[in-house]
Amino acid sequence: MAIINLRDFYPYYTADSFIEVPDEVAEAMTEFDRKEAAYRLRTYRHKAYYSLDREDGIEHSALFVSLSPCEIYERKVTMLSFTGKHRGLLLFSRLLSGISSLFILGPFLCVYFAAKELVAVFAGNGLDTQNVYSIPVFPGEGRIFWA
Repeated sequence: MAIINLRDFYPYYTADSFIEVPDEVAEAMTEFDRKEAAYRLRTYRHKAYYSLDREDGIEHSALFVSLSPCEIYERKVTMLSFTGKHRGLLLFSRLLSGISSLFILGPFLCVYFAAKELVAVFAGNGLDTQNVYSIPVFPGEGRIFWA
């Protein structure tokens, strides 16, 4: 038989209260305390402060894979029903969003074509001079550009 202090195991005991319990019970309670302390330490080390049982939608975003066609249609219908008489503004904002995404691609296309020319030069093919033309800036002078 082992003697344990209930204040060590239960937070609502404010004073020392010693009780005699079987060795198996004392060992089980001590093991539980060790596992709980190890869990707290792992949570602290890995910064895992959020739980999937938190009820704030984090489990949905963690487990969300993709929308089914039915869900896509439902979201579209819901959005159109919320816009009401301002449906034209929604379509206009979608159009502007598409145009801005095309402008974002511009620098990437420039880098792609420049890298393509550099690879051709380093491979020993030389520059493609058929697409080069000269634009005179001042009389008697010309700058070279690639088409």
